[in-house]
Amino acid sequence: MKQLIINPGSTSTKIAVYKEENLIFEKTLRHSNEELQPFKKVADQFQFRKELILEVLNEEKVALDSLDAVVGRGGLLKPIEGGTYLVNDKLVEDLKSSTKGEHASNLGGLLARSIADEVNMPAYIVDPVVVDEMEDLARVSGHPNFERICIWHALNQKAVARRAATEKFNKKYEELNFVIAHLGGGISVGAHKKGRVIDVNNALNGEGPFSPERSGTLPTEQLVKVCFSGKYSQEEVKKMLVGKGGITAHLGTNNAKEVSERAEAGDKKAKLIYSAMAYQVAKAIGESAVVLDGNVDAIIITGGIAYDNKFVKMIEDKVKFIGDLIVYPGEDELLALAQGGLRVLKGLEEAKIYI
Repeated sequence: MKQLIINPGSTSTKIAVYKEENLIFEKTLRHSNEELQPFKKVADQFQFRKELILEVLNEEKVALDSLDAVVGRGGLLKPIEGGTYLVNDKLVEDLKSSTKGEHASNLGGLLARSIADEVNMPAYIVDPVVVDEMEDLARVSGHPNFERICIWHALNQKAVARRAATEKFNKKYEELNFVIAHLGGGISVGAHKKGRVIDVNNALNGEGPFSPERSGTLPTEQLVKVCFSGKYSQEEVKKMLVGKGGITAHLGTNNAKEVSERAEAGDKKAKLIYSAMAYQVAKAIGESAVVLDGNVDAIIITGGIAYDNKFVKMIEDKVKFIGDLIVYPGEDELLALAQGGLRVLKGLEEAKIYI
């Protein structure tokens, strides 16, 4: 089985071709601000990015009719359960209209469907950020005007959960309970119960541990005062929460490796902030263990910051009483997308239908 994988980012498009789970080639297409400037909306970039992808396939001598499927990164859709989804007309309609928000990942399904249609093969998306399997109990906040929203690193968390189930337990993901912390520009900590994530923080813009770029949960009354102080616009407050929050706000950089090195070199403030982030991740892991009634088969740490052994050790020292730690650094999203498509092509699971 051979698949084209497409993962659009804000200023790049990562593409790859896999045969089974073996990488044939991978390429990152960079898009300058000048190239993207003419497009008012993300969706307007569709034809521009499609032509670049087709050029690369031609250069690599990959004929479309040699492929079995095209898999794109899932975008901001309505809440859906995890899995691999056929890119049908309804899914295309919702991605085009950007009803749930504009994001470069919205282009993933659109590009996959358009390229797949040229040779009449299926197009899929896999575990988009809007995967929502939370239990009703987890949605309730302290006021009826506010409901907890589920936006998180579903693709990577689900992929490493399946990997750990196979490699470490020789079981199916659906047979095990994990607490998984994805540590990247944003941080999400999920309670995985028998293949479903029954609680997870809104890692995009709302809650949980602070991260290199996000403020996470803040003291509520102080936040309200800032909003009504007259000193900041709505957009400026949003930037405090996402983009210019977290480590960026405290230390002027979003580079966790740099902060780790500064802490190691004796920078007391860097050490305090970096340790506080680890502390908050550990605390969130503890909360998720409670959600699972203490029945935790393993704690999994993943994402880019998981490469930092010292940071992982700070977390492990606080949570090791809960269960064993498994570390899968980085996030291999292209492979995760390929694996999602492959499960359907091989008949290991059925493609889900977006309605």
